[in-house]
Amino acid sequence: MDSQLMTTANKTVETIVCYAPTMITTNGIWQGDNPLDYSLPLFILQLTLVVVTTRFLVYILKPLRQPRVISEILGGVILGPSVLGRSKAFANTIFPLRSVMVLETMANMGLLYFLFLVGVEMDISVIKRTGKKAIAIAIGGMIFPFFIGLAFSFALHKDSQSLNQGTFVLFLGVALSVTAFPVLARVLAEIKLINTELGRIAMSAALINDICAWILLALAITLAENKSTSLATLWVILSSITFVLICIYVIRPVISWMISSTPEGETISEFYICLILTGVMISGFITDAIGTHSVFGAFVFGLIIPNGPLGVTLIEKLEDFVSGLLLPIFFAMSGLKTDIGAINGVATWLILILVIIIGFAGKVVGTVLASMLYQMPLLEGITLGFLMNSKGLVEMIVLNVGREQKVLDDESFAMMVIVAVIMTAIIIPSVTAIYRPEKRFLPYTRRTIQRSKRDAEFRTLACVHTPRNVPTIINLLEASHPNKRSPMCVYVVHLVELTGRASAMLIVHNTRKSGHPALNRTQAQSDHIINAFDNYEQNTVCVSVQPLTAISPYSTMHVDICNLSEDKRVALIILPFHKQQTVDGGMEATNPAIRMVNQNVLANAPCSVGILVDRGLSGSTRLASNQGAHHVAVLYFGGPDDREALSYAWRMSEHPAINLTVMRFVPGEDAKALDNPGMLSVETENLKEKQLDEDHVNEFRTQTAHNGSIFYNEIVVSNGEETVAAIRSMDNHHDLFIVGRGQGMISPLTAGLTDWSECPELGAIGDLLASSDFAATVSVLVLQQYVGLEPDGEELGTPNTPAQPEEPYGSVQMANRSTRLPVFSA
Repeated sequence: MDSQLMTTANKTVETIVCYAPTMITTNGIWQGDNPLDYSLPLFILQLTLVVVTTRFLVYILKPLRQPRVISEILGGVILGPSVLGRSKAFANTIFPLRSVMVLETMANMGLLYFLFLVGVEMDISVIKRTGKKAIAIAIGGMIFPFFIGLAFSFALHKDSQSLNQGTFVLFLGVALSVTAFPVLARVLAEIKLINTELGRIAMSAALINDICAWILLALAITLAENKSTSLATLWVILSSITFVLICIYVIRPVISWMISSTPEGETISEFYICLILTGVMISGFITDAIGTHSVFGAFVFGLIIPNGPLGVTLIEKLEDFVSGLLLPIFFAMSGLKTDIGAINGVATWLILILVIIIGFAGKVVGTVLASMLYQMPLLEGITLGFLMNSKGLVEMIVLNVGREQKVLDDESFAMMVIVAVIMTAIIIPSVTAIYRPEKRFLPYTRRTIQRSKRDAEFRTLACVHTPRNVPTIINLLEASHPNKRSPMCVYVVHLVELTGRASAMLIVHNTRKSGHPALNRTQAQSDHIINAFDNYEQNTVCVSVQPLTAISPYSTMHVDICNLSEDKRVALIILPFHKQQTVDGGMEATNPAIRMVNQNVLANAPCSVGILVDRGLSGSTRLASNQGAHHVAVLYFGGPDDREALSYAWRMSEHPAINLTVMRFVPGEDAKALDNPGMLSVETENLKEKQLDEDHVNEFRTQTAHNGSIFYNEIVVSNGEETVAAIRSMDNHHDLFIVGRGQGMISPLTAGLTDWSECPELGAIGDLLASSDFAATVSVLVLQQYVGLEPDGEELGTPNTPAQPEEPYGSVQMANRSTRLPVFSA
């Protein structure tokens, strides 16, 4: 037996391997035992080798930006008969035939749970939202490679193979036409395209492609395992359909009941988690027993898990262990079975190269033709075609199953593994080279409230995290005085954290559907928010509302907000503050990640930004009825941000139910001693800012002189302490304070206030007003004005827009500020 093992050189042949069932754990080297003769120590060594090799390759290939699946397959190839396995001593010591059963079992166990997680991460409802474009691209990207596989199957199929030509065609066609959804998601994230329209189309098309591939794979396995009996094939197909229906109409309601029985805010019971994890194995057993692959059952079981906290919990508990430890065994096993030496002759290598080139090109051509039907640019169509060539998990499953069913011999298997690796490896370098998504320059100058025309549409982007943010934002929008001369267009974005989803997405809500129950808590919140703004739109004149939902990680959420504000040409982004008022009047943080989002938006926004601190503005009487009034106060110190605050309040003051008080803080005689050039960037810049402030305030006072609801006061203060005392002495009858952030401006009137600032993103005065120890419980809007500079330092202007807007809220041009944040590249 030993001599037979040595002569096989670790190649899979029809061999009977005998082993003692008691040889699992060793008695120790001191008892004279060799640990590698026992299955557990050998498995631990093999697992360690696989993980170390693949992780080393991940590190080596990281500069080339290759997906992890490439490193895992190459790790197996290196450990297998192609490289290290050529040494008989290494092969028979580290990977003897008797250990293959344990490795295969663990690899399939890891695969089972990984496919379950992929199913949990997938959102089938995306297909409903993608429309015909993604479906056409998915089908176009599958048909051409499938027919190419059909053509090459005649060259690759051998008479010695036991299965008929039809089954071989099906396996080869699926292997060439499939797009690996999980791999594509990681590729798009790597090249920063996941939040773009192109990335969303690619993800949607890949999702459709993956589902079609699973159906074809199940059919291929059925045909492969039932080569002679056609009746058995029919029974397998019917059984699989029955299994899917039972999962949807029996198992899913049970899991939904488990979720609903868990009190809101509490974690899912460990008992329920164990039941679901056991259900994964039972599903795999059932589908394996009825004649389809076990991973098909696990995948379907994952698909029926409702989106929400349960899916997040399952992913948190399983992802690292499964993806980091067990799944690499599966890819390594694919590499271990790959013997490049089995590819004989120049003609075979030429066929391999031809398969790679034509298979790759076929998918690109099919995708480009489908994208041209929908008037997509040619370059985007080609890029999409390259992305759709992502291979990985599903193809490896197809090839392994094909090898097990004797559809593929060693040579065909090795060829197809090489095809998968090369196709996936060239995607990122190719896409990076041919597609440079430099941001479209949208030439519009009305990026601020101050420069917005008073007789033009006023565009705003309102961000909402929870339904609690809605009433205050609606009241703020009502106070912004939409009218026939200057109607408002509001883009409302429900910001949802990406937890467990395989891809970020932006959902545009074009229709109002009623009567359909929400599938999960996030959708219920979105429905609540959409309904509230829909009601606001219907009951208010001169307002149009476009609701959207943006699902992305908190770390990149600002990219969605900034891109959307650029695309929609808005003048103002409204962000909720990360703290909310408690019952006793204090302020507590709800989610620290929201603060990070706000800071990132402030640093990158292509327009003005307002952070809204909610302290009961929602409790005021609705302004639309004109039955009550809001008392708004502006604290004006000077600088671009304060001019923006005054411009917004100026717009509000035209509302008949708004009473506006402008408190301008003027430095006294003692303050001038502190006002030295060292405190400001350049003295001439300081003088220019002061002149701009004077002009803006004078224009405001001149044009509102006859408005009895506007009060203007000047308060003389000399330092920060007097400023704080003056603010604290103001009456509590105001509903809203509007202040500038004051970024880049250093004034003696606020000196020392930033030293103990808790939230610097609000500026010195905004932080003071929003602090828990501030006596007045008044809502606060902190504004930062957008100032864009061209590389030569000139004002951002456009050829088709007048540099001086007609009748702006303050016609004075904004000055350049060298101390502002880095310019957002428009």
